[in-house]
Order: sequence, then structure tokens, then C-alpha cells
Amino acid sequence: MPDPTPYPVLLADNIARHLGLLAQHLSQAPPDQTAQILGRALDVNDGILGQVATLVETGSRATRSHAEQGIFPPEVWLALGRAANDLNTMCADLDDHAEDFQRLAQPTRANTTARPPAPVASAFVARRHR
Repeated sequence: MPDPTPYPVLLADNIARHLGLLAQHLSQAPPDQTAQILGRALDVNDGILGQVATLVETGSRATRSHAEQGIFPPEVWLALGRAANDLNTMCADLDDHAEDFQRLAQPTRANTTARPPAPVASAFVARRHR
């Protein structure tokens, strides 16, 4: 008996599974690979985050028409609209650091024995751009 699950639902399940695998790789990656993975995943135009933002924005538009027809509760549409706005803000914040990811993704030289600079406590203070 064939699986009645529509292809787009299976695709969403498969993407979620692959994102889990990517997160596992990221947790064990050396610094240059971490920067490569994050740089590509967080790319606003072609990366995972940018595509998820587009998906949520498209979902908001789709649920709006369904909410206007009384099929979906309006709260669903509004929640997706807020999420799309939040994701777009997040994309803009992270896009400011795209060059940092590219620079950090460059392989380090194995023959360099210089110690990396000590982390500065103030560098870990969250800074938000508005």
C-alpha cells in the first residue's frame, strides 16, 4: 500500500532530519568548518535561514487567504506574519557578520604556533543593531 503522505510533507520531514545531522556536525566541527557551515547556513539569500524566512513569509501569505475564507483561525496567520518579521530582522542582524564568517572559514596554517588572542569579556556582551 503506497504512503498517502503528500510529497511536500515528506520533503519537510527530510529537510528537518538533515538539519539535525548538520547540527551534529556543527557541534564537533573545528573553527574553520564551523564558520563555513554557519556562513552558508545563515546566508540571507541562499542559505537555510534565508530560505526558512522565505518559507514562513510564504506561509503567512497562504494562511492569510485561508483565514479570510474562515478555514484557518486568524491567529495562525498573524503568528506567521510576526514570525516572518522576526526572521527577517534576524537575517538582517546576521547578514552584518557575513564577512566575518568568510574570513573565519579560511583554513588556519598548521605551522603557526602563535597562541590565539585571549577572549575579551566585553566581546561576549550582546549587541543589537536597531
